[in-house]
Amino acid sequence: MRCPFCGEPDTKVIDSRLANEGESVRRRRECVTCGERFTTFETAELVMPRIVKRDGTRVPFDEEKLRSGIMRALEKRPVQTEAIEGAISHIKHNLRATGDREVNSRQLGEWVMNELRDLDEVAYVRFASVYRSFQDVNAFREEIERMQSEPPAAVKKSQLPLLGNPKKERRKE
Repeated sequence: MRCPFCGEPDTKVIDSRLANEGESVRRRRECVTCGERFTTFETAELVMPRIVKRDGTRVPFDEEKLRSGIMRALEKRPVQTEAIEGAISHIKHNLRATGDREVNSRQLGEWVMNELRDLDEVAYVRFASVYRSFQDVNAFREEIERMQSEPPAAVKKSQLPLLGNPKKERRKE
């Protein structure tokens, strides 16, 4: 790393620590020539896939656009910032986990709706109404009825499977 004071290319690391909840490394450096100290931050540069919009155009993934859409749906709703950031991180993880260079915007929208449904059902309906272009009150009613017929995500995660593992059942006999 080049010294920002004298331009010398040779510096040494004095101290390294994790920063931003383990997302980056903070390094304290010292120039071997002028003796000045400075701090650098290292983060992994992960290439996010491009988003293929409905009209076929391809745009780079924009985390701020994702955040603003989620925040608009959650406006005046009692959801903690940590939960919102967790949902955004989960969506970004899903994007990277596809391993594809391009992801359809419909898939991204479905991930957003799944996260919003877990965070706040009112925000979910708000987002779905715009995302799915609800035309009338009946569309809202149908979506709410569909939501009510499915168990909440917390219940799904905590329930045991209806049928046991068939291999384990045979061993008992």
